[in-house]
Amino acid sequence: MKQRTILHIVDGSTSSRAEQARMGHELGYHCEIYADVGELMSFLPRKGVVLARDDNPANGVAQVLRAVTLTEHWMPVIGTSADPDPCEVVGAIKAGAMHYLRLPLEKERLRDAVDQISSEAHAYADARRKMIEARNRIASLSPREREVLDWLSEGRSNKMIALELNISPRTVEIHRANMMSKLGAQHAAEAVRLRLEADLEKNTVMAGVA
Repeated sequence: MKQRTILHIVDGSTSSRAEQARMGHELGYHCEIYADVGELMSFLPRKGVVLARDDNPANGVAQVLRAVTLTEHWMPVIGTSADPDPCEVVGAIKAGAMHYLRLPLEKERLRDAVDQISSEAHAYADARRKMIEARNRIASLSPREREVLDWLSEGRSNKMIALELNISPRTVEIHRANMMSKLGAQHAAEAVRLRLEADLEKNTVMAGVA
């Protein structure tokens, strides 16, 4: 038997939560409701899709994404707002929200968004896992080792990097060797791949407001 998709609805408005839950039930989803991100994280949900109202910065999409990122079980997040601001929508998508919907929700748009996410969530979750792992590795680098990695990613040779950083090629070799060791990379291409994976969140925009 196919399990129903779970919608985790985070909204400070009692009436809005109830309306979203009603619509979700009509579409065949199981719905859980939360007044704020703190209540969501107190239950530590492990699966489903989060609908996060973005009208309050203290409990908006950014806060929900930050909280979900810290958990072991990543969940896709859809931002919602009664009056979406284009800049806020773009910021939410770049931060990791997979969709953004206008309130009150329209049944077809909600269904389409959840269906799209359900088909793409596995690949996105895998990409996000790689991104977090890459960022954690890169965070272990010293400032100079990070500079060497950045210039290496631009295709610079050791001699060219030495000129850019005003240090000797031998010093570049030492920083490069330390950088490769910390990243667990056997080749320069692996180090560059990790840097690209660490920037996935910046480069991926999946959807706009609907």
